[in-house]
Amino acid sequence: MGWSFQDKHKLHDKLGPLFTLVTPAGNEVTVADPQAAHAVLARRKDYIKPAIMYEQLNVFGRNLNTVNGEEWQRHRRLTAPSFNEKISSLVWDEAGRQAHDMISSWTQQGERGTKDTVADTATLALHVLTNAAFGAAYPFSEGVTKVSPGHEMTYRDSLSLCLSNIITFAILPKKSLSLSFMPRKLQRVGQAAREFQQYMAEMLASDRASTKYERTNLMSALVRASDEDADSKAGGQDSSKLGLTDDEIFGNIFAYNLAGHETTANTVAFALCLLAAYPKYQEWVREEIRHVTASDEGKGEQSYEQIFPRLQRCLAVMYETLRLYGSVVFIPRATASSSPQTISLPNPNNKKTETRDVIIPPSTAVNINVQALHTDPQLWGPDALEWRPTRWLQKSSPHDKESFISTVEGQFIPWADGPRVCPGQKFAQVEFVRVMFAALGGYRVVPVPVVGQGDGGRDGEGEGEERARGEVRAMVEDSGIQAITLQMREPGRVRLKWVAL
Repeated sequence: MGWSFQDKHKLHDKLGPLFTLVTPAGNEVTVADPQAAHAVLARRKDYIKPAIMYEQLNVFGRNLNTVNGEEWQRHRRLTAPSFNEKISSLVWDEAGRQAHDMISSWTQQGERGTKDTVADTATLALHVLTNAAFGAAYPFSEGVTKVSPGHEMTYRDSLSLCLSNIITFAILPKKSLSLSFMPRKLQRVGQAAREFQQYMAEMLASDRASTKYERTNLMSALVRASDEDADSKAGGQDSSKLGLTDDEIFGNIFAYNLAGHETTANTVAFALCLLAAYPKYQEWVREEIRHVTASDEGKGEQSYEQIFPRLQRCLAVMYETLRLYGSVVFIPRATASSSPQTISLPNPNNKKTETRDVIIPPSTAVNINVQALHTDPQLWGPDALEWRPTRWLQKSSPHDKESFISTVEGQFIPWADGPRVCPGQKFAQVEFVRVMFAALGGYRVVPVPVVGQGDGGRDGEGEGEERARGEVRAMVEDSGIQAITLQMREPGRVRLKWVAL
């Protein structure tokens, strides 16, 4: 389905909101109608997550992202409390600390600029996750160099290696990676898996040994919810339904990291590049930040509770970036094996009925074409392919009264939709907005002109800057699915220069 990023809505313009790919291995239905997409994602028992695609994510244990039916209900009940306002506040603080250090390292590059935007935002996102998951805080530039007793890898390095090799885990069993005849590179991946699991086991034991679960992190929240659930039901149910097993806790922690690392890091990187390419939107966001900070009347208050709800334009930049360059370009589902399902689609050629029903056989793959939904000119207007963050907000002033536009159900689904919507949605929003607040509040980002292109670098200053902005736009458009998410193919092709205001 990587083709959908390049195709946008063109194929659906030709074939309609739903088409079926017929193959010897089975049929695949692709949907790009908001009403139908919402129905598929809302009916979780009728349209399930296909095991063939999601079982590979059970690297450390079954988790919320991979299970279906009653098992999913249990995981959802026990994992939902993990994402609360305390975690959001923690994410806000840590993302701010990491962002300030990251941008400071960029400003030190001077006129040369940085080519490491994508790599550095990945480091930032990883550090925010490790802090939120386990309360482990690492400096941005140095990371952690001290290996814990009983380990051969740092926690951060073991997690990073596991995340970057998710496709390896899908192909080869985790235990097989440590076999003596395996290539050294794969043996190191196997070692990273053992080390990360050992770190999780140690942190789990530490949490259970502490009193009253006083720590504020995702691991503690999972353990607390699971243990309290088990205690409240002890003696009344099958023990297999009480709380989460240790492996399930490990599986959910890894799923949080997998779902929240590259996705958020890529969104931040895309947004920063686009803001460099479109300075008018950069100033539009900065105007809001100035207004918010000025209204603090010199108190210097930058807490999550005080600042985050007021940064509407920062959030609009995230929404617009996810609309066109979201990490997930399609959402896979499959009809349950028990019975066929019906989808209602618009019926514009029949004046008697507004919709028509399409019957989908049991055990049929159903793919929601997110990229097509997000670029449909019928939903977004004739400029659907243009990156324009202002489309998300109504009114231009006063700033605090700006509000988001209303979208129809199924129109904008970067975090999926329905009961299985991503539980880390708020987590990602808080992290993204905090980075924008730090980056644009006191700095300006501009692309560095590439010397020697075109007419040999003899452009005037204005022409050179416009050429550089065009190069950034081309770099962003030259993206594709790598592993499991959308990424720029050559993210270092154009350097970005950060200038203090």
